[in-house]
Amino acid sequence: MILAIEKNLHRGTQLLNNISDDEYSNTTIAPYYSSIGSHMRHILDVFDCIFEGLNEGNINLVNRKRNELAENYTKEGLAYFDEILKKLDTLRTKDFNKIVKVTDNLGLGLITANYTLAAILIQAHSHAIHHFASVGYVISQLGISLPDEDFGFNPTTPRNTIVK
Repeated sequence: MILAIEKNLHRGTQLLNNISDDEYSNTTIAPYYSSIGSHMRHILDVFDCIFEGLNEGNINLVNRKRNELAENYTKEGLAYFDEILKKLDTLRTKDFNKIVKVTDNLGLGLITANYTLAAILIQAHSHAIHHFASVGYVISQLGISLPDEDFGFNPTTPRNTIVK
């Protein structure tokens, strides 16, 4: 599981290594006017919340740091990726069946539920893929190439087999 998450997050670092700060922080693309950086920072914030609450077994997904430097500067975004990847590496020996409480706001207030560590990591991974798909739209509008053909694609999504 950790290897798959790391492989996906490395797609983000590959993108950041190949774009400028102006492209990274560009908020001109409709309909949401969100930047590549805001998506990347948000993805990493979710993982950070996991690590912040893991030792006590209380993960609060509402308490995101929203680091504006990581959102606006590729160098800071890369440092945030590196921090999360290093923390992920420490989980290789953890009990993925450990029960943790996860709190989030689903739109009507805070909800807390029991998850396994594996379940919250799977959710964070799927969440990252979802945001990478949104980033894929933004970068296509900015004329930037995808870092690789799997960027933003869920492995379970059927691929279009029509040859163009």
